[in-house]
Amino acid sequence: METIEQGEQERALRLATEAGHILLENGAEISRVEETMERIASTYDVQGESFFVLSNGIITTGNQYARAEFIPIRGTQLSRVVEVNQLSRDVVATRMPLDELEARLRSIRAGKAMPWWEVVLGIALGVASFCILFGGSLTDAAATFVCGLPLGLFMNFVHMSRIFNNLFGGLVGGLLCVLSVTMGFGEHLPNMIIGTIIALVPGVPFTNGMRDLGNEDYIAGATRLMDAFLAFVCIALGVALAFILDGLLSDGLMQLGRPTTDAFAASWFVQLPAAFIGTVGFSALFGAPRRCYLYCGLTGMMGWMVYLWVLQWGVQHVVAAAFMGALTVAAMSAVLAIVCRCPSTVFLICGIIPLVPGGGIFWTAYYLVGDQLRLAATTGFTALKVTIAIAGGIILMGPIAGRLNKRRKRG
Repeated sequence: METIEQGEQERALRLATEAGHILLENGAEISRVEETMERIASTYDVQGESFFVLSNGIITTGNQYARAEFIPIRGTQLSRVVEVNQLSRDVVATRMPLDELEARLRSIRAGKAMPWWEVVLGIALGVASFCILFGGSLTDAAATFVCGLPLGLFMNFVHMSRIFNNLFGGLVGGLLCVLSVTMGFGEHLPNMIIGTIIALVPGVPFTNGMRDLGNEDYIAGATRLMDAFLAFVCIALGVALAFILDGLLSDGLMQLGRPTTDAFAASWFVQLPAAFIGTVGFSALFGAPRRCYLYCGLTGMMGWMVYLWVLQWGVQHVVAAAFMGALTVAAMSAVLAIVCRCPSTVFLICGIIPLVPGGGIFWTAYYLVGDQLRLAATTGFTALKVTIAIAGGIILMGPIAGRLNKRRKRG
């Protein structure tokens, strides 16, 4: 195989960087970005290439070529991750001309995002389903679905800083639920708000941050987890502002009882379909390929089923339940990546959402507003432990999934 000329090597490096750029801005983990760029560069016999990938930037060097790119955080489109991943494999298999590679990358970047109506509908279905998962009744779910429609429009069409979007998203979601209950549509406000704010949860930085840590990309992992933590704080502040505004307009802070669970909605034959539908709905939010919706839904449902099974041993086992649920989601993601020939990131990001401690975010915000600091600290610490348990499940399964994938390639 002949080595390409100097100018062509630089072009190959530029196109490899472009592929990494598309992956990084659309939700791929650091290790996948680096692997894809190295795969493309080595296929075209680029000499001395080196790629340094951060959570929001790529530095490329090699054969008298150097380039640094800042990559801003944008809306996630997992379908583009799938397309670039497949393109890189086609490059290895056929060593396609660089003109063709450039044209396909340009086509992927210019591809249409998920239709706005599908994203809004997915958000509404998702928040209604997660309202049921966290103890809401069918009436609560119907009210949350209605609240999810304007929240979905806000999320789809309002694009400012992430801090602004999360803060005002929490405020909008909280006010919509309060207004709905005040008008008599909906019974359990906490369950409705918890379901609603799940749509705002930073699933991509939360999941990829943990995977990056597992892959020893400590800088990127810590940065992404900090981004996710800041988003959690902003969402909680937004919900807190909703309660404060409602208190100013009424007779003080709305008094909420202890968390409640609707008996009918708590049954497994309601919970499992709700987990499936909710995960499918959020698959649209993350821009997953439509052909993966079914598998994403099954992943989220299986993780939630294991979570409920462990939780039956006692409420004190919520941390163990989160760990086992995350382990299940990570394992299914690894298997489905092989079966569907699709990056495991797609199934992992979508499937892990039911386990995210949305209830902890809500109750911590409420107790802080109500000046119940001890309860706020207890609830917040429990949510932190659940988050660590989820991280442990994902990180533990990472090396096992990597070995399975390598064996498949060798076979």
